[in-house]
Amino acid sequence: MSSGRRRVPAFTVVLLLVALLVVFLGVGNADRSIRAARAEGSPGTFIGTRLDCVQHPGHESCTCYGTYVPDDGGPERTDVYLYGRNRQSCPLEEETPAVDVGAASRVYGPEGSNEWVMTAGMILFGVGLGCWAIRSWRVADRVPAG
Repeated sequence: MSSGRRRVPAFTVVLLLVALLVVFLGVGNADRSIRAARAEGSPGTFIGTRLDCVQHPGHESCTCYGTYVPDDGGPERTDVYLYGRNRQSCPLEEETPAVDVGAASRVYGPEGSNEWVMTAGMILFGVGLGCWAIRSWRVADRVPAG
């Protein structure tokens, strides 16, 4: 005999796992994104050494690589990039203030960043996807089979 409840479809399980992964990745980056938005971290100096640009239809995307030297005398970091710079704002061979918020390969300008918007979007997307998957499964569970 049937218990009256159907099993959770495999597609719903996969959607829930994807939703959990997206939320997990977003929450894991939330602290660093908030620190970057506020430019809270170790102050230092960035010296640009290389500008890599790629042309896309309608715009250009550039990455400003260089060396970060912390003000507290810690070890300098080479081959990091200064987040949010373009061809006009990359300080090649010049010192510019920067903040290290703990990201492995990038530092930020003292004005902070809008990176938190993407992090918040990831978390909201994951929560929304998970809610949608649960709701669609529950609605399908109420529909009589056959």
